[in-house]
Amino acid sequence: MDTRAQDRIAGAANPLVSSRRVEGTAVYNPKGERLGAIEQVMIDKLTGQVAYAVMSFGGFLGIGEKYHPLPWAVLDYDPAKGGYVIDLDKKTLEGAPQYGATSDPEGWPDTTWQERVDRYYLPYL
Repeated sequence: MDTRAQDRIAGAANPLVSSRRVEGTAVYNPKGERLGAIEQVMIDKLTGQVAYAVMSFGGFLGIGEKYHPLPWAVLDYDPAKGGYVIDLDKKTLEGAPQYGATSDPEGWPDTTWQERVDRYYLPYL
């Protein structure tokens, strides 16, 4: 049995997950449409909590792909899908704060970007 299958079986018993297992996990909307995948997680250095999951969205074969920082609280893990579900549609995501492949989220110079992301997703929390 592969480790992902073992994780799904044990998922309810163990609430902890390695960041390696989160990265690459699919993200769906409630209709079951695949929206993207988690590329990385952003951790708040002061609290130690995961603040954002950065989801890849759009593009084709990595070309034109955009990255959307999603507040961790908008994600719900669905063991049946083996992925996360967000209550957003593609149109809402297209208007969300995003950055391209040449940008670096760790380079966010101040909290302005984070505040913008948080304000955008506030109605979905």
